[in-house]
Amino acid sequence: MTETILANATLILPDEVIRGMLRMTDGRIAAIDTGGAVPKGALDCEGDLVMPGLIELHTDNLERHIQPRPKVHWPHQAAILAHDGELASVGITTVFDALRVGSVISGGKTNYGEYARALASEILDLRAKGALKISHFLHLRAEICSETLVAEMAKFGPQDRIGIVSLMDHTPGERQFRDISKLKDYVCGKHGLSDEGFADHVASQRALRDRLGALHEVTAVAESRRYGAVLASHDDTTAAQVAVSAGHGAHFAEFPTTTEAASACRAHGIRVMMGAPNLIRGGSHSGNVAAAELAEAGLLDILSSDYVPSSLLSAGLLLGDLWGDMARGIATVTAAPADATGLSDRGRLAPDARADVIRVARIAEVGALRGAWVQGRRVA
Repeated sequence: MTETILANATLILPDEVIRGMLRMTDGRIAAIDTGGAVPKGALDCEGDLVMPGLIELHTDNLERHIQPRPKVHWPHQAAILAHDGELASVGITTVFDALRVGSVISGGKTNYGEYARALASEILDLRAKGALKISHFLHLRAEICSETLVAEMAKFGPQDRIGIVSLMDHTPGERQFRDISKLKDYVCGKHGLSDEGFADHVASQRALRDRLGALHEVTAVAESRRYGAVLASHDDTTAAQVAVSAGHGAHFAEFPTTTEAASACRAHGIRVMMGAPNLIRGGSHSGNVAAAELAEAGLLDILSSDYVPSSLLSAGLLLGDLWGDMARGIATVTAAPADATGLSDRGRLAPDARADVIRVARIAEVGALRGAWVQGRRVA
């Protein structure tokens, strides 16, 4: 029997915050008691916050490790291990690694090729070898404006730990880049396109959507069911788009771009996820609705670190301050993402729950990790 006791802690429980002690035994939470006592052999948390490990549903962080600079490609195993270690160091104990499926290979500067199947196999192999510190699932981002989506998705199956499939429609002038000037800044900055080159890119993407979009949507929805994954929409902008997402059976909406879309999600029973960087920065870098605006309107359910892993913890604390309810704020990065993906064994401090637990010191408005345990084993 292995046992760890975190005592004299500020415990963030599902509906309240108390001073108490948490006991982890053989990978599960064995008991929760109140009071500031520190039994012999226990770790004195000195009043630090103790909460469930964070659950990340959508992160681009692995891509940054694989390609640390433009045109620089890093060995995949080293990149996966570095990504895994970084997430553990900021309190994330469960991650859904986002991998794009669907490529454009017909020619041009904005082409991008297939990589998801091979990288997924490498992640799963390292997991099988016990090399990873935290719990990894896969999140397939289905690119609607692509040429190879059907063939790429066929290479995956129920054995691949795919927890999420998201519908990614990047048609120029729609959704995230409804403001075409924002898309131009992004694409031309990334690929060095001229005005003429950008116009050709827009035309080719729109043509792909017209030719294959309907087939790709149907395929992605059907494949998510075959995998046993939950479906997510992405960058819904209008109530009409949300209605389509609801018809497909979306469980949650990634980064709706307007209050209209977020309100429509709530009406359809679709959880709303926003980016923690948006909340911390005070707005969207793409000019879309601010996460804080949705939070104040009661329209925000889940946070994602998106492209800054360390943002997830601090954003959960920030929401706790904003709402005057720390348990509610922390739930957006623990219980709510667990519920959205059917992970009933984690996301809450409760007896018999999986012992994914973190200790956090509050420093001004941010959180500093002081310890992380996955199934009761210390990983950071």
